[in-house]
Amino acid sequence: MSSALTRFGEWVDTAITTLFRWDAETLQAISEHPLLKPLSRVFLTATYLGDGYLWGGLSLGLILFGRPIDRTYVLIGLAISIVNIAVFRAFKLIFARERPLFVSDSLRSRLIDSYSFPSGHATVSFGLAWTISVFYPYLPAQLAAYFVAITIALSRIYLKEHYPLDVICGALLGSFVAAYLIPIFSHLFL
Repeated sequence: MSSALTRFGEWVDTAITTLFRWDAETLQAISEHPLLKPLSRVFLTATYLGDGYLWGGLSLGLILFGRPIDRTYVLIGLAISIVNIAVFRAFKLIFARERPLFVSDSLRSRLIDSYSFPSGHATVSFGLAWTISVFYPYLPAQLAAYFVAITIALSRIYLKEHYPLDVICGALLGSFVAAYLIPIFSHLFL
């Protein structure tokens, strides 16, 4: 029994080491890929818009120019985002994973927290993309929402503010929270 537990522990250690190596290698491959270099400004813009400006602007547009049901959808999206923020902040405190590259003297570094896992940008963006896809079941709206979410998430890796696993887990987390809460909030608000 003892040797089986030892072998299992060694296997887990090897798996975790391999996963973290893949994470670091994939970060380098994405952030230094020559085909992505021309998109540097797009990724920088996506990261800043992912701070909430894009989703806030979309929400404001729906509130000002949308139908009454659109205002309710915005309220549900806001509620899901608040839960997603609380959850990813809690996870960041629990896991306390350092960011891949933390430049302490840059303006951006003063605006972000020091922990990496999971990506808050990916969590909120994919939660809202899921929400948009449910409430606006039109393929162009769904494709646009996920294109924006993917671009924001990829920008976090390209700019070396997150490892790929941070972004992947953030996307899954945001999607899961939205999928779980939409039926509950729809029942409450609709």
